[in-house]
This record gives sequence, structure tokens and C-alpha cells, in this order.
Amino acid sequence: MASLKDMRVRIAATKATQKITKAMQMVAASKLRRAQAAAEAARPYAESMEKVLRNIAASVSDPGSAPRLLGGTGSDQVHLLVVCTAERGLCGAFNSTIVRLAREKINALVGQGKTVKILCVGRKGYDQLRRNYAQNIVETIELRVKALGFEHAERVGAKILELYEKGEFDVATLFFSRFRSVVVQVPTALQMIPPVIEAGGGEGGTINYEYEPDELDILAELLPRNISVQVFRALLENAASEQGARMSAMDNATRNAGEMIRKQTITYNRTRQAMITKELIEIISGAEAL
Repeated sequence: MASLKDMRVRIAATKATQKITKAMQMVAASKLRRAQAAAEAARPYAESMEKVLRNIAASVSDPGSAPRLLGGTGSDQVHLLVVCTAERGLCGAFNSTIVRLAREKINALVGQGKTVKILCVGRKGYDQLRRNYAQNIVETIELRVKALGFEHAERVGAKILELYEKGEFDVATLFFSRFRSVVVQVPTALQMIPPVIEAGGGEGGTINYEYEPDELDILAELLPRNISVQVFRALLENAASEQGARMSAMDNATRNAGEMIRKQTITYNRTRQAMITKELIEIISGAEAL
């Protein structure tokens, strides 16, 4: 049985941990507002970029002359999985859910006889995937920055385009967590190369535009930029999801610490009372013996 001193040390340590988790919760709540605003601001641009590409792709008369980024290589044997996770932990199951979705995709592709390559963006994804798929990881890009900028997404996009130009893969899929609320983050897989172009133009149908310069010239300019735009959107969604998950996880940790302190205090008081009672009994017994 632990001594009273050990119990006091344990209670003090739990209280110190509770202060840390409470502080982390407040910091995450502060960062969440900015991250959520940035993620929501990036969505319309990325969606508009997708609509423009869809419309231009529908206007291309000769699909065979379209850029390789649009039409693909004609094969789907080699897949590149771009797994975006956080640089730090203590954010609940945020990183694990993204890695789990990527792992399911890897197992499905390997089962079909495909070749899988992994590009990790974020240290936590690399730490989890290297246990079983170290030989599949081609590179890890760490983004230890205070504020995400488009230049960070361009760095990732440039690496993806470099691998594609070298013929290292046929299909590229982006994995990230879409922010929905503080308690809900949705793991998402988005195929970037070749992009999935859905037929139709929405409620109003497809609108035909005349483009200047030629559609192929516009596609040659927009398609590489779209890779960086989609990566930037994923990074912003991840940043908001990470802070939301950390805020929720630290709130739960603070509550659990409070419950532990309550139980430890009750145990300490009962033990202390038992020791006092025992000492009193020993004193009374000694006095009576005299």
C-alpha cells in the first residue's frame, strides 16, 4: 500500500497534468478559430477551380491531345498515395483515422496486384506507416511551420509533379481529414491525377464557353496549379481538424484528470484517517496498560 507521501506526490502530479491539458485545450481553441476560417475560405476557390477544369475538359474536342495530367498515362498499375497528417500528436484519433483510411487503400491495391508508393506529408503519418510499409515510402515532407502558406503546398505539389514527369506513378490520391465540426473530422481520399471529371455542370447543365487562348493551353497552365491548390486545401482542412481534435482530446483529458484527483483525494483521506485512528487506538491501549 502506498504511503501518504506517495499519494500526495501522485495527486500533485495529476493536478500538474490537468493544468497542462487545460492550457493545451485553450490554445487549441484559440488556434481553431483561425484554422477553421482559413479552411472555409479555401473551399470556394478549390471548388471553383474544379468546375472550371470540368468545363474546359468537356470542351476539348480531341481527348488524345489533352495534357497527361488530365488524361493520365493510360494505365493504373502504379499508385502514389499522398498521406497528409500532423507533425505532433496529442490530438486524439486524428492522425490514426487518416492512416487507417490510407492503409485500407494500400491493402486493397496490393490485393489487386498494383504497385503502391507513399509520399508522407507530416511526421505522424510517416511514424505509423513505416512500421509496415517502410519500403513503399518514397519521401517524407515535414511542415514544421507556425502558419501554413501556399508556398508549402507548392513544395508538395512540385514533388508530386516531379515524380509524375519521371513516370514514377500513374494515379495519385490525396488523403486528409475534412473539417466538419470540433468533434467531427471526416477522413477523405481525393484522386488528383488524373482528376475525376464528373459529367454535367450542376443545376443549369453544362455551359459552353469560348476560351482564349486555346483550351489545351489553359489546361496546361491550370492542371499543375490545381495540384497545389488541392494540396493547400487539404493542408488547411487538416490544420482545422487537428486543432478541433486536440481541443476535444484535451477537454476529455482534463475531465479525466479531475476524476482521478477526486478518487485519489478520497483514497488519501481514508488512508490518513485510518492511520490516525490506528495511532489513537495504540495510545489509548498503552495508557490503559499502564
